[in-house]
Amino acid sequence: MKEKLTEFIQSQFKDSLLPQRDINTNLLYFSIQKESLTIVVQTLKDHPEFAFTFLNDLTSIDWLGKREPRFEVVYLLRSPKNNHFRFQLRVPVGEGESVPSIAGIFPAANWPEREVFDLMGISFSNHPRMERLIMPDNFVGHPLRKDYPLEGPGQDYLIEDLLTIHVEEDITG
Repeated sequence: MKEKLTEFIQSQFKDSLLPQRDINTNLLYFSIQKESLTIVVQTLKDHPEFAFTFLNDLTSIDWLGKREPRFEVVYLLRSPKNNHFRFQLRVPVGEGESVPSIAGIFPAANWPEREVFDLMGISFSNHPRMERLIMPDNFVGHPLRKDYPLEGPGQDYLIEDLLTIHVEEDITG
């Protein structure tokens, strides 16, 4: 499976592939350009031989000071049809850039994309609801970035304000 998938991706998406980095992983992975993400994911999901129909994970990495671009969004796809074979797609992303959302292809990507946005500040274009998921709406910054201060930025918001905001949303919405 590993050889077939490698051959398929290298032949079908040669213009989308980026040079492989030396990463300590036992999983097959491909680094691709963000502009090609949705077509690559959709093709691998729909292809009858591969059928990567399960989004196992979606996360991000902050390479602050070690690599450029600074961020990388990592997708772990799994094929139940092929003995649950899995591999990674890695998409480098610069500061302030966005990645195309795959929530239209995998609805389960909705919340992980929002989590990456909330905690790392990487936005996803064409996402149905790109807003914070974990941190309060008025929270400043993205706490999983490596340059986020350990003691916090000195937030002045109050819990009462948050409760009032959400109670009013629930009543009027």
